[in-house]
Amino acid sequence: MRWVKKIKSMECYDLITNIIVIILAILSLFPIYWLITNAFKTSADIYKMPPDILPKSLYLGNFKELFQNQPALKWTFNSFFVSIVTTTLSVILSSAAAYAFAKLNFKGKKVLYALFIASLMVPKETFIVPLFKTVVAFGWVDTYQSLIVPNLAMCFGVFMLKSFFESIPDSIRESAKLDGASEWYIFWKLMLPIAKPGIGALFILNFVTFWNDYLWQLLMARSKGMNTLTVGVAGLMQEINPNIGLRVAGAAVAALPMIIIFIMFQKYFTKGIAAGAVKE
Repeated sequence: MRWVKKIKSMECYDLITNIIVIILAILSLFPIYWLITNAFKTSADIYKMPPDILPKSLYLGNFKELFQNQPALKWTFNSFFVSIVTTTLSVILSSAAAYAFAKLNFKGKKVLYALFIASLMVPKETFIVPLFKTVVAFGWVDTYQSLIVPNLAMCFGVFMLKSFFESIPDSIRESAKLDGASEWYIFWKLMLPIAKPGIGALFILNFVTFWNDYLWQLLMARSKGMNTLTVGVAGLMQEINPNIGLRVAGAAVAALPMIIIFIMFQKYFTKGIAAGAVKE
């Protein structure tokens, strides 16, 4: 009878735990739900007290004004172009550097990797002034180059992916070398597919970082047509405009791509975080 009581107590404990997890998940998703539903309300309905949890009708005027009276389509294109290109190039560079630190032997390897790790402790705001002067000297202000190139060197990506490449057995690389495969072939055809979970997780983290890189985009994008969605929506927030619905709609449009990217790469993100936490 004891083991029966233990099983029942364990089942009860699991049930309570699952209920708590579900409640916390609902609470964590509520701000997103509130943002999206308010985007389909008029300003009067948003300020209404007590507020309507479920909108009585879907008001599309906020999005109509956002995309007709503001260059929101251009802002969205700029954000996607800058974020995707920067993320893709930074992941490729980080993967190559991480593979070199994990599998190759070269002079000054440990010292150089220590400098990489040390650079993670330096916030971007500390060197943003010399970086800004460098971009101005190149004549890149208000161009896509200024929004993309300075963000390509991501030391965090090297640090994150190095553990993935180290977990791959050296026998795979040695066997490929014996078969006459080049180092580039080994990296591109053998190592990258194995490290796909870590690359997927890094892609999500980098995409969100570059999408929300408000300060640097604000400094570089001088014209309204070069603004990203983050900067453009922030500009709407600063305008003396009582239409709070327009601002909420802009915030919802700016947040939606990050949610979609996370859903698309969720499998790789969870696998990458779990695999990165365990080192053989």
